[in-house]
Amino acid sequence: MHWMVRSAGSFPLYVDSGKGAHFSSIDGHSYIDFCLGDTGAMAGHAPEACVQAVAARAAAGVTFMLPTADAAWVGQELARRFGLPYWQFALTATDANRFVIRLARHLTGRQKLLVFNYCYHGSVDETFITLQPDGRATPRAGNIGPPVHPAVTTKVVEFNDVAALEAALSEGDVAAVLAEPVMTNIGIIHPLPGFHDQLREITRRTGTLLIIDETHTITAGPGGCTQLEGLQPDMLVIGKPIAGGVPAAAYGFSAAVAQQLQGRIQDDESDTGGIGGTLAGNALSLAAMRATLEHVLTHDAFRHMIALGERFEEGISAVIHEHNLPWIVKRLGCRVEYWFRPTAPTNGAQAAAAIDADLDRFMHLAALNRGILMTPFHNMALMCPATSAADVDAHTRVFRECVELLLGLLEPGEAGSSVAARSKL
Repeated sequence: MHWMVRSAGSFPLYVDSGKGAHFSSIDGHSYIDFCLGDTGAMAGHAPEACVQAVAARAAAGVTFMLPTADAAWVGQELARRFGLPYWQFALTATDANRFVIRLARHLTGRQKLLVFNYCYHGSVDETFITLQPDGRATPRAGNIGPPVHPAVTTKVVEFNDVAALEAALSEGDVAAVLAEPVMTNIGIIHPLPGFHDQLREITRRTGTLLIIDETHTITAGPGGCTQLEGLQPDMLVIGKPIAGGVPAAAYGFSAAVAQQLQGRIQDDESDTGGIGGTLAGNALSLAAMRATLEHVLTHDAFRHMIALGERFEEGISAVIHEHNLPWIVKRLGCRVEYWFRPTAPTNGAQAAAAIDADLDRFMHLAALNRGILMTPFHNMALMCPATSAADVDAHTRVFRECVELLLGLLEPGEAGSSVAARSKL
């Protein structure tokens, strides 16, 4: 993965093995994992139910380009959790987003997508767009080889800006709004009260489909924010954690959208429409999805994980308040993140303005040298079913030590004994 060139400490760790909320490197060091593959391993490393299901399925055949009974079970479970009755499968949430965008254009006859500034939807071309201070839409910094200027395909407004949303959709050329229910990859940005109701009302009034991407926000609970907040998307995308780390994703449709799709795709052309893939919905991915949803990411597991998320948040908040730091901590279920600004941002531009790359690197490397892995490039932590209160409390101790080093209240030689053991990292 190209982003590893930015690893704190100039090189990535090489992993030997992992179990639950812990992993070890090939250098013989052990770590508490709060990154969890940036949500991909939110079920924990090597959960037993997934290990057994994957082994059994591998022994019976991995992929056939045909469905197994697990596909029906998983579809029914996703319908129960998210409220959408029809489901298709992909290998990544990026692919699932690409597919639903194509379908939205096909159904509406409109060409444009609308996203929120500093959104995250994987590596979908149409989403690498940002707003400049003067209101111009431009390619996001670092956007490699965009096929066209993203303003050709996409409109972008700030999250929580109802007036801008209304104006952008009123022109009648947007096929769909693609949105996380809570923004996650630029810190955790919650919707203002009533925002989702207004988003849904405006999209319906303007004939615009609403796509909710729950790939990160599944941390809110078993059915993500859609179940928790009673959202009513036309389409929904979910990926990353739902197969215990095995590549898998799914995209769902409301009954109304499914009915509109009936007869709109010619059977003789169904393999040339740019939807799906040879390995999408393969037997191994579906076996892993079923095991994860049935036995690992359960309602009881989420209760445990969210309680630990609250404990993690409280520990960080206590240190921030004790030292009167101009930082905040935000939480979405079992996902927690601290951000270097004194007040909670309400949109992506506000959050981006507070990014401090040097401070990020210090906090990450200092934590890593003390046996804690956080999510790269932003200070986010995830809980998994195997995470313990002791793991959370260990982070609180390390966070306090890192802050006191930063403030000059603690000399490096006075730091915890773990520093010397890891000083060569």
